[in-house]
Amino acid sequence: MSRLAAAVFWLSAALLAWTQALYGPFLALLRRFGGPAQATAPAGAGQPQVSLIVAAHREEAVIEAKVRNALALDWPRDRLELIVAVDGGAGPDADGTAERARAAGADQVLELARGGKVRAQDAGVRAARGDLLAFSDANASWEPDALTRLAAVFADPAVGYACGQVRFVSDSGTNQEGVYWRYELWLRAQESALASVTAGNGAIYGVRPEAYVEVDPVMGHDLSFPFLMVKRGWRAIYVPEARATEKMVPTIEGEWRRKRRMMSHAWPIVLRGGLLSPRGYGPLYGLMIVSHRVLRYASPALHVLAVAAALPLARRPVYGAAVAAHAALLAAALAGGRVRARPLLLARYYVLTTAALAAGLSDHLRHGTPAGWDAPEGTR
Repeated sequence: MSRLAAAVFWLSAALLAWTQALYGPFLALLRRFGGPAQATAPAGAGQPQVSLIVAAHREEAVIEAKVRNALALDWPRDRLELIVAVDGGAGPDADGTAERARAAGADQVLELARGGKVRAQDAGVRAARGDLLAFSDANASWEPDALTRLAAVFADPAVGYACGQVRFVSDSGTNQEGVYWRYELWLRAQESALASVTAGNGAIYGVRPEAYVEVDPVMGHDLSFPFLMVKRGWRAIYVPEARATEKMVPTIEGEWRRKRRMMSHAWPIVLRGGLLSPRGYGPLYGLMIVSHRVLRYASPALHVLAVAAALPLARRPVYGAAVAAHAALLAAALAGGRVRARPLLLARYYVLTTAALAAGLSDHLRHGTPAGWDAPEGTR
């Protein structure tokens, strides 16, 4: 029994160390020493007709600013079609989003029955006339040259999807998402240079019309589009020069709730959306999916397995140290709820967001995942 417990501990610990700490340096070394670095097209490689689609649900507080921001981009106005797809705009809970978007100058405002973000985006795509589809959130602000940078990479005919860089801004200082996100963006840059990214973001991305996929409305584009593009023979890349900003959830506790909701939408993609199927993946991209997505999402279970296996062996120094390290992490996370010291806040962020992975799975399995969404607290 002790041999089995030791094997479970070392396997769990190794997988945690790989996904959380070693995967990034591995990519960096691979890229430096003989990796198949992929160049992207330079900025200024043409100005196609672009349809910029903004899905919005009860966004009257920010939609005017979003429309003004889109129309102020460094892009010919006659080559930009701005479509605001208002989810629930035709229902009894409709607010002033559609009216304000129309008054601010959107080219098309679609007032739709409540069906969720993905179905609103699908409606926007069906109405679009552009040679390139771009997408953004209602509360995301793009830098003036963001569309130029994003569109330029589609001069490469192999690129089917590209996401830009979204930076989260906050004045509170209690949500450590920014620290995690900078590391995530660095990983994304390595993946993009070597093959394709394993996930995107909702604030700033583009897709070829012929590559667009109508996915299950509970799944979303952020996680599903990159791997689906790869399976269909396209590249999915990261364009850090195409920049946008969004307001961050102000507290770690709010971030926990946001991550929990996000993971209730991500788990259907993992379990039945095709992410786990290796068909269409090359060896390197398959390793990326396992390392960055599957093992990352499995990290709550890996932590539990590591501790459960170490407890009966805790008299031995290495296993006792592992149990003590987990106890210290939990104690630091609890203290981070009362003391705003950066190390404690980081520990609290890690524990809560890791727990959110498991909570999102529980929510999906117990209650299903609704297609509709509401804006996270404090982000508007």
